[in-house]
Amino acid sequence: MRRLVVGLILLSTVLLSACATDKRDYALSHTMIAYANAVRWDGLEAAEPFVDPKVREAHPITDLDRARFKQVQVSDYDDGNGPVPSGENEVRQNVQISLTNVHTQTVRTIVDRQLWRYDPKKQRWWLESGIPDITQRN
Repeated sequence: MRRLVVGLILLSTVLLSACATDKRDYALSHTMIAYANAVRWDGLEAAEPFVDPKVREAHPITDLDRARFKQVQVSDYDDGNGPVPSGENEVRQNVQISLTNVHTQTVRTIVDRQLWRYDPKKQRWWLESGIPDITQRN
């Protein structure tokens, strides 16, 4: 009888941890799609709500950043093979973002090296690497 109880407890623990992993994976998929759509269709400022509040506070978007964002339009967002786990609650993703200058119509591509962290308490993923740096040169 004791073995049965211990077995049921172990099985319950495994099943509950699998549910937590499923929720985390679903939240990651949903967040990646929502973030890509926000950046691609609404512009780079739309990425701000995805950034960890602590990072936003430490590195707020400046007026100069906002002016730069208005000069470009995202014409492509390529997340390649998608996010790669880099820890228990962390993933990394390299994204190629094509930017079109709205004044000259020239296109250039930047690489956004993203670091995402899962917050188990809030059950959501936060972007730790901040807003993409559109000033980088290839």
